[in-house]
Amino acid sequence: MSTVLEQLKTMTHVVADTADFEAVKTYQPTDCTTNPSIVLSALQDPKLQSLLWEEIRSGHHHRRSAEQIALNLTVALGSELSQLLTGRISTEVDARLSFDTEASIDAARDIINAYAQRGIASDRVLIKLAATWEGIKAAEILERQGIQCNLTLIFSEAQAVACADAGVTLISPFVGRITDWYKKQKNISHFEVTEDPGVQAVTRIYTLFKAHARSTIVMGASFRTTAQIEALAGCDKLTIAPALLDQLNQQTGTLTRALTPEPNPSLSWPSINQLTFEAALAEDPMTHEMLTTGITKFATDQERLLNLIRDRLDELAA
Repeated sequence: MSTVLEQLKTMTHVVADTADFEAVKTYQPTDCTTNPSIVLSALQDPKLQSLLWEEIRSGHHHRRSAEQIALNLTVALGSELSQLLTGRISTEVDARLSFDTEASIDAARDIINAYAQRGIASDRVLIKLAATWEGIKAAEILERQGIQCNLTLIFSEAQAVACADAGVTLISPFVGRITDWYKKQKNISHFEVTEDPGVQAVTRIYTLFKAHARSTIVMGASFRTTAQIEALAGCDKLTIAPALLDQLNQQTGTLTRALTPEPNPSLSWPSINQLTFEAALAEDPMTHEMLTTGITKFATDQERLLNLIRDRLDELAA
């Protein structure tokens, strides 16, 4: 009998939420992702250290800034991962630019150019941006220029709808982080999967998008359990950490498709502009808190990466 993971792959494109080469080779996802947290982890991986430390040495030799070296590290890792994929590599714009549209556009172009220098075409790359209003506007401009985007830190319908209106290629609603917030608010340790707020949020977004035949891909992210994943079987894409991929690969039994695209014009499409977007976030404490916290964490990891590079540069200069 086929495993649950094998069955899931017949319904959903599986994405690896990791930069672990062995995990990517084992589970053969279509897509993969990088961000400062993943690059920091990769720098501790003996199998990747030589590649990444060589980028720092090269940056020192060519007198590049820590920011330029961080970009090259991220793209070097993404380029290596892309060799193992049939799909695309998502690469994140510095989260510190999340409220600056023009700076985000410039950073995205730098990422695309850095990949091009390594022979990776732009259609193999998704630019990751936080789903602030400014990030969504940056993505709208980039998409018109042929640069495809992955809008991350999605917690609400308002964010999702604004992304679809902007013609964004893909969105990543964060299942686990939504659920974590409601667990803390309700002071409970568990939701039955049918009542899981994160699962419900992605289901609503997926249903709305398919009802109106919107082309934006919905990729559930940030899972805590295999039950959450199984409850979203049939979603366009799901990005899953290696530990959960392993669990799914060990499970047998029949996996029932949970989500199916169904047109439904009677389901109204919300009208979103900057005013209604910002009002929706202000009135939704979960989205406001989780978006802010997510940006802060990514920005903190970016600073950690830059500090590590600066320390290494100081050692090389000594």
